[in-house]
Amino acid sequence: MEIFRQIIPAKPEDPGTVLTIGAYDGVHRGHRSVIYEVCRLASERDLRSAVVTFDRHPASVVRPESAPLLLTELDQKIEQLSTTGIDLTLVVPFDENRAAESAEDFIDNVLVQCLKVKHVVVGEDFHFGRHRLGNVDLLRTIGKEKGFTVTGMGLVGLEGKPARDHQQVSSTFIRQALGEGNLGRANNMLGREYEVLGVVTAGDGRGKELGFPTANVRINSSVLLPADGVYAGWIELANGSIHGTAISLGTRPHFYTDGDLLLEAHILDFDANLYEEEVRVRFVEYLRPQKKFDNLQFLINQLELDVQKTKELLH
Repeated sequence: MEIFRQIIPAKPEDPGTVLTIGAYDGVHRGHRSVIYEVCRLASERDLRSAVVTFDRHPASVVRPESAPLLLTELDQKIEQLSTTGIDLTLVVPFDENRAAESAEDFIDNVLVQCLKVKHVVVGEDFHFGRHRLGNVDLLRTIGKEKGFTVTGMGLVGLEGKPARDHQQVSSTFIRQALGEGNLGRANNMLGREYEVLGVVTAGDGRGKELGFPTANVRINSSVLLPADGVYAGWIELANGSIHGTAISLGTRPHFYTDGDLLLEAHILDFDANLYEEEVRVRFVEYLRPQKKFDNLQFLINQLELDVQKTKELLH
């Protein structure tokens, strides 16, 4: 997959594209249904398949006070898009000037002049441009003038078929499921295990004192974390090795009444210094909520059970 980060005029010899446009946060099963159709049509017409996305979520510029937390950072999103079979991804810089751009100008500058669009595939509820005035009808109207056609697809459910609102796969519903601790539903909609990226930092050493040393992983504040709780999961280290992990996500209520939110990963059968290393943490299954125990031994007993359950689930 080629990655373009500049909006420049297409070359005369470029064949043109079938493309889709969107934030594509999460690159979930619904997104992949749209991209599959883009790739299918491009192959039929001997055109290039393309995704037009943005270097940040547009809402973070247009309405920062209510912008959603991200399911994927930009590098993760590009990585996931590269697995879809798409030929190229155009990452459009999104700032206040872009937010003020009319839908008509966006179509002309990005779709027509840069990508020589021949066909657009988007969700039937797609909106874009200043004040979200652009939609499928506008695309079709301008397409008649500029020489491209448009497909508006309905949102799909987990089976890849059209679905009613509450059954649809969407970034919004994935965020809701993660916030409720419904990891199974979130992972089903994603089509993979939910993953966050972070850097291992020094902690207060409580895990090691209890016999369960942890890697404290600092996550970008713009990224959504699942509900507080204990999870079974995986951690991927910078060298590519992957290890089973018991994950604690919360404020450590046994020790603090008003602690900071921490992601602590107890890596199974592993002992090495990971400070300042970039890692990936994948959430496989929710085990239990966070709680305050009657005494320290009860906490240690529960941690032993958490580790055993994690091993059983992962192996």
